[in-house]
This record gives sequence, structure tokens and C-alpha cells, in this order.
Amino acid sequence: MESIELKNTLPQVFASRDSVESDVWHKEIALQKGKLYLLEANSGTGKSSFCSYIFGYRKDYQGIICFDGKNINNLTTSQWVDVRKNHISMLWQELRLFPELTAFDNVLIKNNLTGFQKKKQIDEWFEMLGIADKKDAKIGRMSFGQQQRVAMIRALCQPFDFIFADEPISHLDDRNSEIMASIMMTEAKRQGAGVIVTSIGKHMVLDYERVLKL
Repeated sequence: MESIELKNTLPQVFASRDSVESDVWHKEIALQKGKLYLLEANSGTGKSSFCSYIFGYRKDYQGIICFDGKNINNLTTSQWVDVRKNHISMLWQELRLFPELTAFDNVLIKNNLTGFQKKKQIDEWFEMLGIADKKDAKIGRMSFGQQQRVAMIRALCQPFDFIFADEPISHLDDRNSEIMASIMMTEAKRQGAGVIVTSIGKHMVLDYERVLKL
């Protein structure tokens, strides 16, 4: 996948507004593979909706979203499986981890499906992010900041052309934020992927090629 295009896309809930000031909504934009974007937003401007639309979880929008020129509303179930397994990785704001499972098992659920990362690499990321001693701890007993680090590792356990990180460091200190950003960017560059980071305030400090105001 080389590009994600939005053509006059707008959440249906915004349709009754007289005007929408945005670099994304009701515009024609293209997110390109290999590029680095920051999507800045205020609360209630549709940031998480944007991620759900791209991932095909929600369709309550006007306009068109395309992958390489193909309307995503025309994708079959098997094509969506391929997109989510091989082309787009998503680190959700709410993380979507399984609280009853350990940190390591949450990561393995994805890696066992993809077979993409070696255990040595996963162990190294746990160590780098300061949570190696939490691998066997249940997610439900970990802090939200620790869970964010686990979710990032899981997001990297698949091939991707684009990775979306929805407020990935909201509960992290500056040091761990830097480490997470470095790990994500190293893997994204290795795969030649596009990176889209969203934020309503604190965000990863990176050399963004384009900043979009939602």
C-alpha cells in the first residue's frame, strides 16, 4: 500500500455544522508511505473516529476513503483481514489489550498470527522500555503507562506500510517517550512505512514532514 487518500471525508455527526475548520475533514489529502505525519486535534474533533474509519471499524462518515485509489467501502472481509495483518498497524488510544492475560501473552497473540518478530527482538524491546520485569504480569494490574509500552510492542509485531499511533505517550515520562519513539521509528524506517501520530497535547518529538490540524 502506497497511499491513503481522503476525499471530502467528514464524520456524519459534523454534517449539520455550518463550517468545519480542518486540514483533514472536507479536504482532499493523501498520506504517503514513508512519510511522517503529526495529526493535532482538540477533544471532540474526531481524532479517534479518524483512526476507526481508516481501520474499517466505523463507516459513519461522508465522502470517500481510498487505499491506493480503491474505495475502502468496496473491500471484502478477506481483503480487510489482509490490510490489518500486513499493511496497517494501529496503536489505539484505549490500547485494546486483554486485562486477564500477561503483558507477554498480549504481544504473542499478534506475533503468533504473523510470525513477524523473533522472540529475541521482543525481549529486547521489553528491556529497552523498562518493563522486562512485567512480562509475566497481568495487564490489568499494570499502570496505563506500562500498558502503552506493551501496546507499542504489539503494534510492531506485524508487517505494515502505515502505522497509526493514537496518543501513544499520554501517560509516559519524557525518557520513556523518547525510547518508544526511537523504537517505533527504527522499525518504521526498516519497513519503509508511513507514520501517523495523533495528539491533543503531548506528542512524540519527531521530525514531522507534515503537521495536520484536525
